[in-house]
Amino acid sequence: MHPEFGCDEFSQASGVSRETLTCLSSFVDFLREWNALHNLVSKASFADVWWRHVWDSAQLSAYIPLHANTLVDLGSGAGFPGLVLAALRRQQAGFKAVLYEATRKKCEFLREAGARMGVDIEVRCKRIEEAPPEIFDVVTSRACAPLNKLLGYASRFQGPRTVNLFLKGQAVGQELTEASKYWDMQLAQHSSCTDGLGRILEIRGLARAR
Repeated sequence: MHPEFGCDEFSQASGVSRETLTCLSSFVDFLREWNALHNLVSKASFADVWWRHVWDSAQLSAYIPLHANTLVDLGSGAGFPGLVLAALRRQQAGFKAVLYEATRKKCEFLREAGARMGVDIEVRCKRIEEAPPEIFDVVTSRACAPLNKLLGYASRFQGPRTVNLFLKGQAVGQELTEASKYWDMQLAQHSSCTDGLGRILEIRGLARAR
C-alpha cells in the first residue's frame, strides 16, 4: 500500500500541468462517488487510487510516440489506462481515444467521466470480438485478458506503425512463452513503476506466426 501517494505526489512524479492534475482529480472524485454504489474498482485498491490506478496507468504515456493521434483501450473498465491517458493528451490537437468496454454500467460511467473531464473520447459499449478492423496508432490494455487472447483482440487494430502497450503482472513470463507460439512480434519489456514484479510490454510488428 502507498496511501501516502496522493494527488501531490502524483503531480511530482508525472510532471503534469496544473490543468491536467485538476482534470484527473475530478475523475478520481467522480470515481469515488460511483464506486460507493457500483464497486467499479475494489474498495481496498481505491484507498490507494493515485498509486494503484492513476499512476499505474499514466506511466504508459512515456512510451506513446509523439506522432500518435489515435489510441484504442481494450476493456477499459473504470477508465484505466485509457481515460487517464486521454486526460494526459487532452491538450494535443487532434488526439482521439476510443474505449472498448462491454459492461453497460461501466460505459455509462466512462461517458459521464469523460464529459466532466473535458476529454475527447468515444466509448464503444460492445465486446472487442465484435469490433471491425481499424488502424490505431496506439493500443493499450490493463488486466483485460491473458496475453495470447489479448493479442488476438489487438490484432484487429494494427497498422504498420502501431505500438501496443500492455500492463502485465508477475505471470508475464508464462504468458509470453505461450503467446510466442502463435504470434510474431517485436518486443521490449519495461519495469513497472508501481509493481516490482510487473512489466510494461511494448509490442510492434504484431502478426500471427506462420
